[in-house]
Amino acid sequence: SAQSIMAEDQRNRRHPQNLQGVLRLAVEAGSAADGPALPEPMSEERKEWLKGALAEVAKGQNSEVEQMKECMRVLLRDGGCERGREGEEEGETEGALEFLSELCENLDNARDLMTLGGLDLCMSQCLNHPQGSVRWRGAQLIASCAQNMPQVQCHLLSKGALPKLLQLTDSDPHPTVRVKALYAVSCLVREQEVGLRAFLSHDGFSVLMRGMQSDNEKLRTKSSFLLLNLLTVHPEHKDTVLSMGMVQQLVSVLRTPHSSFHEHVLGALCCLVEESPLGLRDCQSPTLGLEEMLNQRAEDLQGREECQEELEFCKRLRSACFCRRQPDDSGMDR
Repeated sequence: SAQSIMAEDQRNRRHPQNLQGVLRLAVEAGSAADGPALPEPMSEERKEWLKGALAEVAKGQNSEVEQMKECMRVLLRDGGCERGREGEEEGETEGALEFLSELCENLDNARDLMTLGGLDLCMSQCLNHPQGSVRWRGAQLIASCAQNMPQVQCHLLSKGALPKLLQLTDSDPHPTVRVKALYAVSCLVREQEVGLRAFLSHDGFSVLMRGMQSDNEKLRTKSSFLLLNLLTVHPEHKDTVLSMGMVQQLVSVLRTPHSSFHEHVLGALCCLVEESPLGLRDCQSPTLGLEEMLNQRAEDLQGREECQEELEFCKRLRSACFCRRQPDDSGMDR
């Protein structure tokens, strides 16, 4: 519209003169298009605009470390979990978190932010903030810093980040917070032995199970994918998962209307039955009706190009659980 073109032109003509102004406008820049009810990460266009504005403001600042310190000052001014902030200051906080996430995709910056105390600040203030838009950006920052950084992962784990992130995944009222918190959890537990032990001790598999049963499509997908990944890489934890009645729960998830995340659920069931008499017995239970369901699912997926991986998991599970029980051509059991 003419109004949006004029607004864009006005923003382009005059970059704000300080970092706080940039951070506030970084959030505002997407609000007209996104609407307040759809808090999503920055678009590429917004990121480019933000980088341009920050480049102007940062001319007088020596380094990215100085920029990170300035962002931390913004977070400290917000007031944390005492009360929600409206308007300008809330926008600054969101912008500061998004900018820090961008900076911390560089591993050296992630380590520096940890050393500066920025991650401790994020955990104490942002993850407990009354505004969901601040909580999810805080979780996103933790994920950005923890990814592929064992030193940062160990620091976050030692400060108790994992139970807090699991709690947000499990029960935060804001759907985006739950998804971002689970992403941060995955960055702390995949290929991280200390993180996996903490995940087990805080009943993380139950959190994934509830995530798969939620009405949040992204959360269902990410929960099932993390479950499949952990069972693939750590088969030694199968018995723990089986003792929770996971087979029955996963099959009940497969009975919900078909969705693309069912591929991960079938993959997880494959992991649970292979080289596991207990998992095999659970899947073969007549009351579960799994064989009939797999036959129907294989028929439904036949010829659907986008579902080939799911079909392969379906056939693999059916073969592992039921083919060996069928008589061979001579009528003798195998």
